[in-house]
Amino acid sequence: MTLPGGRPALALLRALWLPLAAALLLAACAAYPTQMAPGTPRATVAAQLGTPYSVTALPGGGESWLYTTYPMGFYAYHVDLDAAGRVARTEQVLTFERFAAIPVGRWTGADVRATFGPPYEVSRVSSFDGVVWTYRFIADINLRRLAHVHIDPAGIVRRVMFTDEPLPGDRRPL
Repeated sequence: MTLPGGRPALALLRALWLPLAAALLLAACAAYPTQMAPGTPRATVAAQLGTPYSVTALPGGGESWLYTTYPMGFYAYHVDLDAAGRVARTEQVLTFERFAAIPVGRWTGADVRATFGPPYEVSRVSSFDGVVWTYRFIADINLRRLAHVHIDPAGIVRRVMFTDEPLPGDRRPL
């Protein structure tokens, strides 16, 4: 096969493989929130991770920056900055333990969004007067799960339920 200009396709591939491989490697090495070491300055976090989904004030003058891989991912990370604007800690928050610890009857939808970020899906069910926010997450041994947070019309969390996420082609009855 010959490309326009008389250049063979194989020669073009040979000429492009190194820059392409370098670009792919660089993309694979992009910063993740968990790579932010304690003490990293705010400006470095912003430069490497970009604008967070949301920023929440912390007691003592710090901030918690939320980064999410939604809508198709399974992770949301908090990068907590101390009052001096340096990373104090990072945490992946879409976990069974964090969802199970939601204080039902005390938390509001605002608390849920500040902690976990935007839901994967918002729906309604006939057995509950309110909305159901659904979050995707990975549980033990890479099991794909869904957390369903039921929020009543007053904005209060009333129930948290868990189901397995159906896999593509799964034809089992629900």
